[in-house]
Amino acid sequence: MTFMKAAGVGATILAILALVITLLKQIIAFIGFLTFAFKVLIVLAFVVVIVGVGFVIFRSFQQSKKTQS
Repeated sequence: MTFMKAAGVGATILAILALVITLLKQIIAFIGFLTFAFKVLIVLAFVVVIVGVGFVIFRSFQQSKKTQS
């Protein structure tokens, strides 16, 4: 009976270890996803800034054309 109890404790430790490893893998994957999402947001912010600057330049070019004619 002692062998069964020792095997139960060993199996419990192995099960907890497997759960901890699985949790750590999921946390690493989640951090990777957050990093990717952050990079996408940075790229989109730069695209919006560049398009905004282009729009302002185009608008000022049109206004200067109207004032000349």
